[in-house]
Amino acid sequence: MTSKIKPSKGAPFARIMGVGGYRPTRVVPNEEILKHIESSDEWIRSRSGIATRHWAGPEETVATMSVEAAGKAIADAGITPEQIGAVVVSTVSHFKQTPAIATEIAHRIGAGKPAAFDISAGCAGFGYGLTLAKGLVVEGSAEYVLVIGVERLSDLTDLEDRATAFLFGDGAGAVIIGPAKEPAIGPTVWGSEGDKSDTIKQTLGWDVYRTTPTPGGDGPESRTALEDIRYPAITQEGQAVFRWAVFEMAKVAQQALDAAGVSPDDLDVFIPHQANMRIIDSMVKTLKLPESVTVARDVETTGNTSAASIPLAMERLLATGQAKSGDTALVIGFGAGLVYAATVVTLP
Repeated sequence: MTSKIKPSKGAPFARIMGVGGYRPTRVVPNEEILKHIESSDEWIRSRSGIATRHWAGPEETVATMSVEAAGKAIADAGITPEQIGAVVVSTVSHFKQTPAIATEIAHRIGAGKPAAFDISAGCAGFGYGLTLAKGLVVEGSAEYVLVIGVERLSDLTDLEDRATAFLFGDGAGAVIIGPAKEPAIGPTVWGSEGDKSDTIKQTLGWDVYRTTPTPGGDGPESRTALEDIRYPAITQEGQAVFRWAVFEMAKVAQQALDAAGVSPDDLDVFIPHQANMRIIDSMVKTLKLPESVTVARDVETTGNTSAASIPLAMERLLATGQAKSGDTALVIGFGAGLVYAATVVTLP
């Protein structure tokens, strides 16, 4: 039987056309964290490489930070908001189940009526969004796609948890994905290891705050008083996560290089998820990257911003001249789930 469906008229390839970032104005040094945990600046730096992080103020919401980053990416790409056909937002810190924050962001930037949706893939969220955007452009569903990674992880930080209190920061990073005449985003190597999902998780579900039975009758008859329930936070098994990231993610990164037909010697830039400086340095060593490769180490001053970390690091490298347009970069994100995504891209 012959199909009656016409072939799509998308672009032959897709590329990153522009990048933008937003970091909250408040800078939080380790000294402020040490008011809440028994530790030291030296210990935090030696364990994570983090010296400062940015925390959002009341007016710096997931939406407002995203709008700021998106505006810069749109300007950098040289397009207008009306040309955007889809908005993809990766976040774990937008606390309304519905509607998707992507719809509000699309409206606030003046994008018209694009497809708009959120994804939840933790620290691999930017890679997931990048892959979806590439597919939309090549398939022909959108000429330009706005991909945003944004977090307000300060809202999910337990300042009394010595293992995580110093890790997390806030911010938003955005890119525009558009048509290209030659390959500029390689195949994505991605996946998940759900048997390890408890190693990084939110401590409580939002349903813990429900005090009455659900309409269907399957809800609890009673709940502990809300004042006895701590606010949900992100927790992790630090050593297990470290071992997984160092040993398994280096393999994934190599697979992404192989899939793109790129060797370590061909790379100009390495932009891993900014989780921990020790993880970054270990991956560089395992991958045997040449000293000529520029490595993103934005974690020192920005902390772990989950889905926002890769685009924020990319934006800083380009803004400071440490990387330049046309450079070949390996990007890899990994985190809660445990999920991961790696690909090779040409920088805008």
